[in-house]
Amino acid sequence: MRMAAFLPAIAVAVSLIFVPVWGVATGRASSAKQLRFGKDGRFKILQVADMHFADGRSTPCEDVLPSQRRGCSDLNTTAFVFRMIDAEKPDLVVFTGDNIFGFDATDAAKSMDNAFSPAITSSIPWAAVLGNHDQESTLSREGVMKHIVGLKHTLSQFNPPGEIDGFGNYNLEVRGAEGSSLANKSVLNLYFLDSGDYSTVPSITGYDWIKPSQQLWFQRTSKKLQRAYVSKPMAQKAPAPGLVFFHIPLPEFASFDSSNFTGVKQEAISSPSVNSGFFATMVEAGDVKAVFTGHDHINDFCGELTGIQLCYGGGFGYHAYGKAGWARRARLITVSLGKTKRTEWGGVKSVKTWKRLDDKHFTAIDSMVLWSKTYGGNRRKKHINRA
Repeated sequence: MRMAAFLPAIAVAVSLIFVPVWGVATGRASSAKQLRFGKDGRFKILQVADMHFADGRSTPCEDVLPSQRRGCSDLNTTAFVFRMIDAEKPDLVVFTGDNIFGFDATDAAKSMDNAFSPAITSSIPWAAVLGNHDQESTLSREGVMKHIVGLKHTLSQFNPPGEIDGFGNYNLEVRGAEGSSLANKSVLNLYFLDSGDYSTVPSITGYDWIKPSQQLWFQRTSKKLQRAYVSKPMAQKAPAPGLVFFHIPLPEFASFDSSNFTGVKQEAISSPSVNSGFFATMVEAGDVKAVFTGHDHINDFCGELTGIQLCYGGGFGYHAYGKAGWARRARLITVSLGKTKRTEWGGVKSVKTWKRLDDKHFTAIDSMVLWSKTYGGNRRKKHINRA
């Protein structure tokens, strides 16, 4: 939905790199890398929400201070992605929708090539879902997702029309550490859903919602993954944790106030007017520990509801609306394994998160534990630094 920041000097110096597509837009990139925990027992995800990329250098920034306007463009967004990748070295980059701002992008394919170029040129596995603005340029929603799955290093997947509502509902499995007894098991499951754009029901206005066919897909996928994880010979006692990514926040994001979340809420929750019950579906599944969305750019909080953390990424892009003087930001998620009695890496022990600001000091804020097996539930720790 409506962000601004200190503009790093490197931003204006970055030139966009045109990255051509490769292969054929099928369900999965044929050279997809198998995701796996590192030797240090960790797996790090960078969430990039709402880049709103358009035409590069000619695209102006929105909601920045007067002193920051000169020379500010989409290139600042690109520089921020590179800055995050260089500093945090994520194992996976997740783009949670409104990757391009269709109304201002004269060529959707070229805009996407440039928007995703930092992940592509850095040879980092990445995944994307669609927002409500991605299809407003020269490609349909179906065409946008087909283009995405044809780009290098992506793990994104395309749903052919008629199978499931939307065009990007898929899951990625993260294997245990190499050499451990869980090396061939998915110890972390990532779910990606297309939350749609706008309601197509004449009597219902506003944003779209996650449909029954998508929820059925999620239920079946979760059950399959849980059966695989707890089956013998590993005999795991609990399902592998799951993290869910999509663009438009659920109505349940409105359940919090300043006393029970970490971060800030500076605008109304722009969720669908229809509650399709997906939150209850996730609770019932039993494996989901956290949900990550975008859409509302100047909200960046995480709050726990019925054992699930609901988190905003915080607005990332400089062509996206924001709040002058309030830095653009990105969310990091680090998942850590625990040690077994044999002192080898076992299953997931904790899920932590924090944010980085695109300011002079690259400030880290709001470090918190989203879920921890040791504590037997959710636990959070607020960072003393605030945006």
